[in-house]
Amino acid sequence: MPSLLFCGPKMAACGMVISIWGVIMLAMLGIFFSAKSAVLIEDVPFTEEDIRNDQHPPQNIYGLYSQVGINCFIAAAVYVAVGAVSLCQVRLNKRQEYMVT
Repeated sequence: MPSLLFCGPKMAACGMVISIWGVIMLAMLGIFFSAKSAVLIEDVPFTEEDIRNDQHPPQNIYGLYSQVGINCFIAAAVYVAVGAVSLCQVRLNKRQEYMVT
């Protein structure tokens, strides 16, 4: 039976730590973007022409805030998946540690 083990114990532990941090950070950013925090205005992708040529600029800016917030939540979900793979690798490494060859 082929082994699903493809990384060592230190790399798997590092992947878990980075995933936990990524989920926490991106979830918080997603919440703050969804709340339309004014501090994050520099990270919203718009130009001055978007504001000049539009009849309702606040609604479009709020829409961009929401889109960036959704993108942060999607990236957090990707980090959850990477963390799950890292957790599986940690468990496989521990199981291999106890196997007798």
